[in-house]
Amino acid sequence: MSEIRNYTLNFGPQHPAAHGVLRLVLELDGEVVERADPHIGLLHRGTEKLTETRTWLQSVPFMDRLDYMGMMCTEHAYCLAVEKLLGVEVPERARYIRVMFDEITRVMSHLMLIGSHAFDIGAMTMILYTFREREELFDVYEAVSGARMHPAYYRPGGVYRDLPDTMPKYKPSRFKSESRLKELNAAREGSLLDFIEAFFDRFPKCCDDYETLLTENRIWKQRTVGIGVMSPERALAMGFTGPMLRGSGIAWDLRKKQPYEVYDRFDFDIPVGKNGDCYDRYLCRMEEMRQSTRIIRQCIEWLRNNPGPVITDDHKVAPPKREKIKGDMEELIHHFKLFSEGFHVPEGEVYAAIEHPKGEFAVYAISDGANKPYRIRLRSAGFIHLAAMDELARGHMIADVVALMGTLDVVFGDVDR
Repeated sequence: MSEIRNYTLNFGPQHPAAHGVLRLVLELDGEVVERADPHIGLLHRGTEKLTETRTWLQSVPFMDRLDYMGMMCTEHAYCLAVEKLLGVEVPERARYIRVMFDEITRVMSHLMLIGSHAFDIGAMTMILYTFREREELFDVYEAVSGARMHPAYYRPGGVYRDLPDTMPKYKPSRFKSESRLKELNAAREGSLLDFIEAFFDRFPKCCDDYETLLTENRIWKQRTVGIGVMSPERALAMGFTGPMLRGSGIAWDLRKKQPYEVYDRFDFDIPVGKNGDCYDRYLCRMEEMRQSTRIIRQCIEWLRNNPGPVITDDHKVAPPKREKIKGDMEELIHHFKLFSEGFHVPEGEVYAAIEHPKGEFAVYAISDGANKPYRIRLRSAGFIHLAAMDELARGHMIADVVALMGTLDVVFGDVDR
């Protein structure tokens, strides 16, 4: 009979399922995990410190690069913090646009998570399906901001610009036949809102396809049911938020419990799990995508019927319109001062939190009255969830560590900030 040996094993940072640059030191008894010690810091960018050397406006693009799967949501928390300090009123149309893009971002983040989680465990097809839909939502990002992954679309006081009336179209090439080109451009003949509406009309069917592949799949359930169980009491004690907390049966969602922007005007439900395992957290995320679809449809209906400004008219905070800059010296000075010196924020401190796809993301900001933050401190959901890795992994097999990494939904720009 062979002797069982104890090992200390490095899981990552080069491992494809490490979801970034996590180094997980596993102490093993044979194949059973006795201790899991996360080593972080390999990606550290010093974002919180860098914000102290930039103006309040220049720090907006840093937020995109934290959780680069939930880009506009991280921008949202930062803009809310700055707006609270400034006392700026955001136009109603901009608030609806922000909610719509928050939910589009939530869908994109969950598509990435569910596809890569299944791929890590061995289900190759899922990631091809989810990336197919995710690419179309990247087209929405690009149409509205000019960038696919780091849009910097939200600005203190509103959003960069209103929704465009046209969508970019695929152009003829030797790789696409005329019939294929016509098919690809069919949903791009109208405005951006038309494109989003068409996408979310067919998206529930895509969710059905994902569930057909995974939800009752015997192998998927064997790999996720009963893995990484976290009781409701322990989830609260560990500081869990988002699907990690709701998967344990606690219906805590800032969109309902502490509504911000216009979330209190929408009809949607908070999905919760029962068992607090990887499978329930997967089911919560699947249902969240359906609930996001409901919210987006309500946003589209309101935005179609309510034109208006999308950014504050205070030109000490937001730039004047381009045509005014060319004809008015005072407006030109406003524009120059805003982008060279920035705006001065009154002294004070603020905490602004939003319901990010991964949980509660918050910005704690301190201003000393200057044009740059005195301190910025970011509350990242992924950092807190990763702290539970040891507790979740003990007693499980090495293969289950991959399932646990997927269910945590960590992004290391967010953790090593």
